[in-house]
Amino acid sequence: MEAAAAAAEGAEPGSGCGGGAEEPVVSLAEVLAENEELEKEARAVLGGSDHERCSYSQGAVKRQALYACSTCTPPGGEPAGICLACSYECHGTHRLFELYTKRNFRCDCGNSKFKNLQCKLLPEKCKVNSGNKYNDNFYGLYCTCKRPYPDPEDEIPDEMIQCIVCEDWFHGRHLGAVPPESGDFHEMVCQACMNHCHFLWAYASQLAVPPLTKVNSLEDEGIVLKVEESEEQKKEIKKESGVEHQETKEEKQTEQFNEPSTSSGSACPEVVTKSEEPGCKLKELQSKPFLKKGTATFWPSNWRSKLCTCEDCLKMYSELEVQFLTDECDTVLAYENKGTSDQETERRDPLMDTLNSMNRVQQVELICEYNDLKTELTDYLRRFADEGTVVKREDIQHFFEEFQSRKRRRTNRMQYYCS
Repeated sequence: MEAAAAAAEGAEPGSGCGGGAEEPVVSLAEVLAENEELEKEARAVLGGSDHERCSYSQGAVKRQALYACSTCTPPGGEPAGICLACSYECHGTHRLFELYTKRNFRCDCGNSKFKNLQCKLLPEKCKVNSGNKYNDNFYGLYCTCKRPYPDPEDEIPDEMIQCIVCEDWFHGRHLGAVPPESGDFHEMVCQACMNHCHFLWAYASQLAVPPLTKVNSLEDEGIVLKVEESEEQKKEIKKESGVEHQETKEEKQTEQFNEPSTSSGSACPEVVTKSEEPGCKLKELQSKPFLKKGTATFWPSNWRSKLCTCEDCLKMYSELEVQFLTDECDTVLAYENKGTSDQETERRDPLMDTLNSMNRVQQVELICEYNDLKTELTDYLRRFADEGTVVKREDIQHFFEEFQSRKRRRTNRMQYYCS
Protein backbone atom coordinates (compact mmCIF):
# COMPACT_ATOMS: atom_id res chain seq x y z
CA MET A 1 0.00 0.00 0.00
CA GLU A 2 2.95 2.33 0.63
CA ALA A 3 4.03 1.91 -2.98
CA ALA A 4 0.49 2.61 -4.17
CA ALA A 5 0.29 5.76 -2.05
CA ALA A 6 3.68 6.96 -3.30
CA ALA A 7 2.65 6.44 -6.92
CA ALA A 8 -0.69 8.17 -6.47
CA GLU A 9 0.93 11.21 -4.85
CA GLY A 10 2.64 11.99 -8.14
CA ALA A 11 -0.68 12.64 -9.92
CA GLU A 12 -1.49 16.24 -10.85
CA PRO A 13 -4.92 17.52 -9.72
CA GLY A 14 -7.35 17.97 -12.59
CA SER A 15 -5.07 16.43 -15.20
CA GLY A 16 -7.32 13.47 -16.03
CA CYS A 17 -8.66 12.99 -19.55
CA GLY A 18 -12.24 13.09 -20.71
CA GLY A 19 -14.90 15.73 -20.97
CA GLY A 20 -17.77 16.70 -18.75
CA ALA A 21 -17.72 18.00 -15.19
CA GLU A 22 -14.51 17.52 -13.28
CA GLU A 23 -14.61 14.95 -10.51
CA PRO A 24 -13.31 15.78 -7.02
CA VAL A 25 -9.65 14.82 -6.94
CA VAL A 26 -7.90 13.29 -3.95
CA SER A 27 -4.67 11.37 -3.77
CA LEU A 28 -4.52 7.81 -2.50
CA ALA A 29 -2.35 9.09 0.36
CA GLU A 30 -5.14 11.49 1.38
CA VAL A 31 -7.71 8.69 1.26
CA LEU A 32 -5.52 6.48 3.44
CA ALA A 33 -4.87 9.32 5.90
CA GLU A 34 -8.59 10.13 6.15
CA ASN A 35 -9.46 6.47 6.56
CA GLU A 36 -6.89 6.09 9.34
CA GLU A 37 -8.32 9.15 11.12
CA LEU A 38 -11.87 7.77 10.86
CA GLU A 39 -10.68 4.40 12.18
CA LYS A 40 -8.95 6.15 15.06
CA GLU A 41 -12.15 8.03 15.98
CA ALA A 42 -14.20 4.85 15.72
CA ARG A 43 -11.74 2.96 17.94
CA ALA A 44 -11.96 5.77 20.50
CA VAL A 45 -15.77 5.85 20.61
CA LEU A 46 -16.47 2.13 20.17
CA GLY A 47 -13.28 0.59 21.54
CA GLY A 48 -14.51 0.61 25.12
CA SER A 49 -17.74 -1.18 24.15
CA ASP A 50 -18.24 -4.85 23.28
CA HIS A 51 -19.47 -5.34 19.70
CA GLU A 52 -20.29 -9.03 20.13
CA ARG A 53 -22.02 -9.40 23.52
CA CYS A 54 -25.01 -7.46 24.84
CA SER A 55 -23.95 -5.26 27.76
CA TYR A 56 -27.16 -5.94 29.74
CA SER A 57 -25.48 -8.63 31.87
CA GLN A 58 -23.02 -6.01 33.14
CA GLY A 59 -25.80 -3.98 34.72
CA ALA A 60 -25.66 -0.19 34.45
CA VAL A 61 -22.42 0.23 32.50
CA LYS A 62 -20.27 3.12 33.70
CA ARG A 63 -19.94 4.49 30.15
CA GLN A 64 -20.69 2.89 26.78
CA ALA A 65 -21.62 3.71 23.20
CA LEU A 66 -25.41 3.83 22.83
CA TYR A 67 -27.99 4.00 20.07
CA ALA A 68 -31.73 4.65 19.86
CA CYS A 69 -33.84 2.78 17.31
CA SER A 70 -36.40 5.00 15.59
CA THR A 71 -37.84 1.94 13.82
CA CYS A 72 -38.72 0.13 17.06
CA THR A 73 -39.30 3.11 19.37
CA PRO A 74 -40.48 6.04 17.21
CA PRO A 75 -41.22 9.52 18.57
CA GLY A 76 -44.36 9.45 20.68
CA GLY A 77 -43.45 6.12 22.23
CA GLU A 78 -41.28 5.37 25.22
CA PRO A 79 -37.59 6.25 24.78
CA ALA A 80 -35.13 3.35 24.82
CA GLY A 81 -31.41 2.84 24.31
CA ILE A 82 -29.49 -0.13 22.92
CA CYS A 83 -25.87 -1.19 23.24
CA LEU A 84 -23.34 -1.49 20.40
CA ALA A 85 -23.71 -5.27 20.00
CA CYS A 86 -27.51 -5.07 19.79
CA SER A 87 -27.29 -2.26 17.24
CA TYR A 88 -25.45 -4.74 14.97
CA GLU A 89 -27.27 -7.98 15.73
CA CYS A 90 -30.86 -6.93 16.48
CA HIS A 91 -31.25 -3.59 14.67
CA GLY A 92 -28.84 -3.87 11.75
CA THR A 93 -31.39 -2.82 9.11
CA HIS A 94 -33.25 -0.28 11.29
CA ARG A 95 -33.00 3.51 11.45
CA LEU A 96 -30.74 4.33 14.37
CA PHE A 97 -29.78 7.51 16.19
CA GLU A 98 -26.16 7.49 17.33
CA LEU A 99 -26.04 8.82 20.90
CA TYR A 100 -22.23 8.74 21.26
CA THR A 101 -21.75 7.66 24.91
CA LYS A 102 -23.91 7.77 28.03
CA ARG A 103 -23.11 6.95 31.63
CA ASN A 104 -24.72 4.41 33.98
CA PHE A 105 -27.02 2.93 31.33
CA ARG A 106 -28.36 -0.61 30.92
CA CYS A 107 -29.29 -1.92 27.49
CA ASP A 108 -33.07 -1.82 26.81
CA CYS A 109 -33.07 -4.01 23.70
CA GLY A 110 -36.01 -6.42 23.71
CA ASN A 111 -37.60 -5.23 26.96
CA SER A 112 -41.22 -4.03 27.32
CA LYS A 113 -40.46 -0.84 25.37
CA PHE A 114 -39.98 -2.96 22.24
CA LYS A 115 -43.40 -4.32 21.34
CA ASN A 116 -42.45 -6.64 18.49
CA LEU A 117 -38.79 -7.42 19.06
CA GLN A 118 -36.89 -9.85 21.25
CA CYS A 119 -33.20 -9.41 21.84
CA LYS A 120 -31.25 -12.05 19.87
CA LEU A 121 -28.21 -11.86 22.13
CA LEU A 122 -29.86 -11.89 25.56
CA PRO A 123 -33.61 -12.55 25.44
CA GLU A 124 -34.16 -12.75 29.21
CA LYS A 125 -34.37 -9.18 30.48
CA CYS A 126 -36.37 -7.17 32.98
CA LYS A 127 -39.35 -5.27 31.61
CA VAL A 128 -37.75 -1.88 32.24
CA ASN A 129 -34.47 -0.48 33.51
CA SER A 130 -35.58 1.98 36.16
CA GLY A 131 -32.10 3.40 36.66
CA ASN A 132 -31.75 4.60 33.07
CA LYS A 133 -32.09 8.29 32.26
CA TYR A 134 -33.48 9.51 28.96
CA ASN A 135 -33.74 12.82 27.11
CA ASP A 136 -34.74 14.09 23.67
CA ASN A 137 -31.52 12.64 22.19
CA PHE A 138 -33.28 9.25 22.14
CA TYR A 139 -35.72 10.74 19.58
CA GLY A 140 -32.93 12.24 17.50
CA LEU A 141 -33.39 15.78 18.87
CA TYR A 142 -30.65 17.86 20.46
CA CYS A 143 -29.89 21.20 22.11
CA THR A 144 -32.33 23.77 23.48
CA CYS A 145 -33.62 24.21 19.91
CA LYS A 146 -34.75 20.55 19.81
CA ARG A 147 -33.49 19.97 16.30
CA PRO A 148 -32.01 16.86 14.63
CA TYR A 149 -28.34 16.54 13.82
CA PRO A 150 -27.37 16.97 11.11
CA ASP A 151 -30.19 19.43 10.50
CA PRO A 152 -31.14 19.75 6.81
CA GLU A 153 -32.77 23.14 7.52
CA ASP A 154 -29.80 24.63 9.38
CA GLU A 155 -27.29 26.23 7.03
CA ILE A 156 -25.11 27.72 9.78
CA PRO A 157 -21.92 25.71 10.35
CA ASP A 158 -21.64 25.05 14.05
CA GLU A 159 -19.98 22.59 16.39
CA MET A 160 -22.05 20.38 18.68
CA ILE A 161 -20.74 20.10 22.25
CA GLN A 162 -21.92 17.61 24.87
CA CYS A 163 -22.74 18.73 28.42
CA ILE A 164 -21.03 16.46 30.93
CA VAL A 165 -23.93 16.63 33.40
CA CYS A 166 -27.15 16.13 31.38
CA GLU A 167 -25.21 14.63 28.43
CA ASP A 168 -27.35 16.50 25.89
CA TRP A 169 -25.64 18.00 22.84
CA PHE A 170 -25.72 21.75 22.15
CA HIS A 171 -24.92 24.06 19.26
CA GLY A 172 -22.06 26.33 20.21
CA ARG A 173 -24.22 29.37 19.42
CA HIS A 174 -26.90 28.27 21.90
CA LEU A 175 -24.71 28.25 25.00
CA GLY A 176 -24.97 31.94 25.88
CA ALA A 177 -21.30 32.50 25.09
CA VAL A 178 -19.02 31.61 22.21
CA PRO A 179 -16.99 28.54 23.26
CA PRO A 180 -13.19 28.77 23.48
CA GLU A 181 -11.14 26.99 20.83
CA SER A 182 -11.81 23.24 21.05
CA GLY A 183 -8.25 22.52 22.14
CA ASP A 184 -8.46 24.98 25.04
CA PHE A 185 -11.13 23.14 27.04
CA HIS A 186 -12.06 19.51 27.67
CA GLU A 187 -15.56 19.58 29.16
CA MET A 188 -18.65 21.79 29.11
CA VAL A 189 -21.53 22.32 31.53
CA CYS A 190 -24.64 23.82 29.91
CA GLN A 191 -26.66 26.74 31.27
CA ALA A 192 -29.44 24.61 32.77
CA CYS A 193 -26.95 22.33 34.53
CA MET A 194 -25.01 25.31 35.88
CA ASN A 195 -28.27 26.46 37.47
CA HIS A 196 -28.79 22.96 38.84
CA CYS A 197 -25.19 22.64 40.06
CA HIS A 198 -25.03 26.21 41.39
CA PHE A 199 -21.94 25.44 43.48
CA LEU A 200 -19.88 25.23 40.27
CA TRP A 201 -20.00 29.02 39.87
CA ALA A 202 -17.66 29.38 42.83
CA TYR A 203 -15.18 27.06 41.11
CA ALA A 204 -15.68 28.69 37.70
CA SER A 205 -14.01 31.91 38.82
CA GLN A 206 -10.83 29.92 39.54
CA LEU A 207 -10.89 26.96 37.15
CA ALA A 208 -13.14 27.55 34.13
CA VAL A 209 -11.74 28.49 30.74
CA PRO A 210 -13.23 31.89 29.82
CA PRO A 211 -15.36 32.05 26.65
CA LEU A 212 -13.84 33.86 23.70
CA THR A 213 -16.58 36.36 23.07
CA LYS A 214 -20.12 37.42 23.78
CA VAL A 215 -23.06 36.44 21.59
CA ASN A 216 -25.14 39.41 20.47
CA SER A 217 -28.87 39.67 19.79
CA LEU A 218 -28.43 38.91 16.08
CA GLU A 219 -27.46 35.34 16.91
CA ASP A 220 -30.92 34.00 16.13
CA GLU A 221 -30.50 35.29 12.59
CA GLY A 222 -27.28 33.38 12.22
CA ILE A 223 -25.05 36.43 12.72
CA VAL A 224 -22.47 36.22 15.49
CA LEU A 225 -20.32 39.21 16.36
CA LYS A 226 -17.11 38.43 18.19
CA VAL A 227 -16.50 41.28 20.62
CA GLU A 228 -13.49 40.76 22.84
CA GLU A 229 -13.69 42.28 26.31
CA SER A 230 -11.20 45.08 26.69
CA GLU A 231 -8.97 45.43 29.75
CA GLU A 232 -11.11 48.40 30.90
CA GLN A 233 -14.27 46.28 30.65
CA LYS A 234 -12.64 43.50 32.66
CA LYS A 235 -11.63 46.00 35.37
CA GLU A 236 -15.17 47.37 35.44
CA ILE A 237 -16.55 43.85 35.96
CA LYS A 238 -14.15 43.36 38.85
CA LYS A 239 -15.25 46.65 40.43
CA GLU A 240 -18.93 45.74 40.07
CA SER A 241 -18.35 42.38 41.73
CA GLY A 242 -16.16 43.85 44.47
CA VAL A 243 -13.24 41.57 43.79
CA GLU A 244 -10.62 44.04 42.52
CA HIS A 245 -9.15 44.69 45.97
CA GLN A 246 -8.73 40.92 46.49
CA GLU A 247 -6.84 40.35 43.23
CA THR A 248 -3.49 39.50 44.80
CA LYS A 249 -5.03 37.04 47.24
CA GLU A 250 -7.06 35.40 44.47
CA GLU A 251 -3.98 35.01 42.27
CA LYS A 252 -2.39 32.95 45.04
CA GLN A 253 -5.60 30.91 45.29
CA THR A 254 -5.57 30.38 41.52
CA GLU A 255 -2.02 29.11 41.65
CA GLN A 256 -3.09 26.62 44.29
CA PHE A 257 -5.99 25.37 42.13
CA ASN A 258 -3.92 25.22 38.96
CA GLU A 259 -1.17 23.02 40.35
CA PRO A 260 -0.47 20.09 37.99
CA SER A 261 -2.64 17.08 38.66
CA THR A 262 -1.08 13.66 39.07
CA SER A 263 -3.91 12.01 37.16
CA SER A 264 -4.13 11.53 33.40
CA GLY A 265 -6.84 10.77 30.88
CA SER A 266 -5.76 7.17 30.40
CA ALA A 267 -4.91 6.18 33.97
CA CYS A 268 -7.81 7.02 36.27
CA PRO A 269 -7.35 7.38 40.03
CA GLU A 270 -9.70 5.61 42.39
CA VAL A 271 -13.08 7.25 42.91
CA VAL A 272 -12.76 9.87 45.64
CA THR A 273 -14.70 9.09 48.79
CA LYS A 274 -13.76 11.67 51.39
CA SER A 275 -11.10 14.34 51.61
CA GLU A 276 -8.51 14.12 54.35
CA GLU A 277 -7.67 17.81 53.98
CA PRO A 278 -8.97 20.11 56.74
CA GLY A 279 -11.71 22.59 55.85
CA CYS A 280 -13.99 22.88 52.84
CA LYS A 281 -12.61 24.23 49.56
CA LEU A 282 -16.09 25.22 48.41
CA LYS A 283 -16.89 27.31 51.50
CA GLU A 284 -13.55 29.06 51.13
CA LEU A 285 -14.37 29.98 47.53
CA GLN A 286 -17.95 30.97 48.35
CA SER A 287 -16.67 33.40 50.99
CA LYS A 288 -15.27 35.52 48.13
CA PRO A 289 -17.36 37.44 45.57
CA PHE A 290 -17.91 35.62 42.28
CA LEU A 291 -20.10 36.11 39.22
CA LYS A 292 -22.99 34.01 38.01
CA LYS A 293 -23.13 34.77 34.29
CA GLY A 294 -26.12 32.66 33.22
CA THR A 295 -24.13 30.94 30.50
CA ALA A 296 -22.54 27.58 29.89
CA THR A 297 -19.06 27.07 31.35
CA PHE A 298 -15.98 25.44 29.85
CA TRP A 299 -13.48 23.45 31.88
CA PRO A 300 -9.87 22.32 31.40
CA SER A 301 -8.55 18.80 31.86
CA ASN A 302 -8.23 17.50 35.43
CA TRP A 303 -10.49 20.21 36.88
CA ARG A 304 -12.59 17.52 38.57
CA SER A 305 -9.67 16.57 40.81
CA LYS A 306 -9.85 20.06 42.35
CA LEU A 307 -13.46 19.77 43.56
CA CYS A 308 -13.88 19.55 47.31
CA THR A 309 -14.50 16.09 48.70
CA CYS A 310 -15.30 16.90 52.31
CA GLU A 311 -18.25 15.11 53.92
CA ASP A 312 -20.68 18.00 53.34
CA CYS A 313 -19.74 18.35 49.67
CA LEU A 314 -20.04 14.63 49.01
CA LYS A 315 -23.51 14.74 50.55
CA MET A 316 -24.42 17.69 48.31
CA TYR A 317 -23.17 15.86 45.19
CA SER A 318 -25.33 12.89 46.15
CA GLU A 319 -28.42 15.02 46.67
CA LEU A 320 -27.89 16.69 43.30
CA GLU A 321 -27.15 13.28 41.70
CA VAL A 322 -23.79 14.44 40.35
CA GLN A 323 -21.45 12.17 42.33
CA PHE A 324 -19.71 11.35 39.04
CA LEU A 325 -18.13 14.81 38.96
CA THR A 326 -15.41 13.67 41.37
CA ASP A 327 -14.62 10.61 39.24
CA GLU A 328 -12.09 11.34 36.49
CA CYS A 329 -12.74 7.88 35.00
CA ASP A 330 -16.24 9.19 34.17
CA THR A 331 -14.88 11.57 31.56
CA VAL A 332 -15.38 10.86 27.87
CA LEU A 333 -11.64 11.40 27.39
CA ALA A 334 -10.83 8.59 29.84
CA TYR A 335 -13.32 6.31 28.03
CA GLU A 336 -11.84 7.15 24.62
CA ASN A 337 -8.27 6.64 25.83
CA LYS A 338 -9.20 3.26 27.27
CA GLY A 339 -10.96 2.26 24.06
CA THR A 340 -8.01 3.31 21.91
CA SER A 341 -5.54 1.53 24.19
CA ASP A 342 -7.59 -1.69 24.28
CA GLN A 343 -8.04 -1.67 20.51
CA GLU A 344 -4.34 -1.08 19.84
CA THR A 345 -3.52 -4.00 22.14
CA GLU A 346 -6.01 -6.29 20.44
CA ARG A 347 -5.26 -5.24 16.87
CA ARG A 348 -3.40 -7.96 15.03
CA ASP A 349 -2.10 -8.27 11.52
CA PRO A 350 -4.78 -10.26 9.62
CA LEU A 351 -2.16 -11.48 7.13
CA MET A 352 -0.07 -12.96 9.93
CA ASP A 353 -3.16 -14.56 11.49
CA THR A 354 -3.98 -16.15 8.13
CA LEU A 355 -0.41 -17.36 7.62
CA ASN A 356 -0.28 -18.92 11.09
CA SER A 357 -3.40 -20.98 10.30
CA MET A 358 -1.84 -22.50 7.14
CA ASN A 359 0.64 -25.27 6.46
CA ARG A 360 3.99 -24.45 4.88
CA VAL A 361 2.91 -25.09 1.26
CA GLN A 362 -0.12 -22.82 1.66
CA GLN A 363 2.05 -20.15 3.30
CA VAL A 364 4.47 -20.13 0.36
CA GLU A 365 1.60 -19.91 -2.14
CA LEU A 366 -0.03 -17.02 -0.26
CA ILE A 367 3.24 -15.10 -0.01
CA CYS A 368 3.83 -15.56 -3.74
CA GLU A 369 0.31 -14.33 -4.51
CA TYR A 370 0.83 -11.32 -2.24
CA ASN A 371 4.14 -10.43 -3.90
CA ASP A 372 2.56 -10.75 -7.36
CA LEU A 373 -0.27 -8.43 -6.34
CA LYS A 374 2.12 -5.91 -4.81
CA THR A 375 4.38 -5.88 -7.89
CA GLU A 376 1.57 -5.61 -10.44
CA LEU A 377 -0.29 -2.92 -8.47
CA THR A 378 2.89 -0.87 -8.06
CA ASP A 379 3.65 -1.11 -11.80
CA TYR A 380 0.05 -0.24 -12.66
CA LEU A 381 -0.05 2.85 -10.44
CA ARG A 382 3.40 3.98 -11.56
CA ARG A 383 2.01 4.52 -15.08
CA PHE A 384 -0.48 7.05 -13.70
CA ALA A 385 2.28 8.83 -11.81
CA ASP A 386 4.53 8.96 -14.90
CA GLU A 387 1.70 10.29 -17.07
CA GLY A 388 0.49 12.74 -14.40
CA THR A 389 -3.07 11.39 -14.50
CA VAL A 390 -5.49 10.80 -11.64
CA VAL A 391 -6.26 7.32 -10.30
CA LYS A 392 -10.04 6.90 -10.27
CA ARG A 393 -12.26 4.28 -8.71
CA GLU A 394 -12.96 2.60 -12.03
CA ASP A 395 -9.19 2.33 -12.65
CA ILE A 396 -8.75 0.36 -9.43
CA GLN A 397 -11.78 -1.81 -10.20
CA HIS A 398 -10.39 -2.48 -13.68
CA PHE A 399 -7.01 -3.48 -12.23
CA PHE A 400 -8.47 -6.07 -9.86
CA GLU A 401 -10.76 -7.47 -12.56
CA GLU A 402 -7.74 -7.92 -14.83
CA PHE A 403 -5.70 -9.35 -11.99
CA GLN A 404 -8.37 -11.94 -11.19
CA SER A 405 -8.67 -12.79 -14.90
CA ARG A 406 -4.90 -13.35 -15.23
CA LYS A 407 -4.95 -15.45 -12.08
CA ARG A 408 -7.73 -17.67 -13.47
CA ARG A 409 -5.83 -18.12 -16.76
CA ARG A 410 -2.69 -19.15 -14.88
CA THR A 411 -4.68 -21.64 -12.80
CA ASN A 412 -6.37 -23.10 -15.89
CA ARG A 413 -3.02 -23.58 -17.64
CA MET A 414 -1.62 -25.36 -14.60
CA GLN A 415 -4.65 -27.72 -14.55
CA TYR A 416 -4.18 -28.38 -18.32
CA TYR A 417 -0.48 -29.31 -17.95
CA CYS A 418 -1.21 -31.50 -14.92
CA SER A 419 -4.04 -33.42 -16.63
